[in-house]
Amino acid sequence: MSDQPIQMSSGLPTTVLPEADVSERHALAQAIHADDPKSAIAAIVAANPRSLEGWAAFGDHSHDVISRYAAYRVGYHRGLDALRAAGWRGSGYVRWSSPGNRGFLKSLLGLHLMADAIGEIDEAERCAQFLRQLDPNGVPPDEVAAVPQP
Repeated sequence: MSDQPIQMSSGLPTTVLPEADVSERHALAQAIHADDPKSAIAAIVAANPRSLEGWAAFGDHSHDVISRYAAYRVGYHRGLDALRAAGWRGSGYVRWSSPGNRGFLKSLLGLHLMADAIGEIDEAERCAQFLRQLDPNGVPPDEVAAVPQP
């Protein structure tokens, strides 16, 4: 008989993505407040193509619905890659309360809103459902309101 304790599951696992390093977060904050934020954010994303916050910000600052949809979709897919690398296996929570998760969740929220704006209703509904599954507490209302409307 083993002396090792049996690990019991306490429900769905929670995956937490690491936060971007301080210099990347600082550069992104400066880019958002630049005279031409879209170009400044594009430079940050080009230098850091795995930056989930960068892709979400690029979506927020793009000028047309299709460009925004594309940026959010890239952030969403990059986020899925990051989640899998962090041990996520397709189920469990990815909560807004963990700062490292927010770039992915912002991209998923933006993708939901832009899919709805272009009439891709099935995609919009799928994204909304996925957001609810990942964090039943939801995205804070002030964050939803902060996404520029198409």
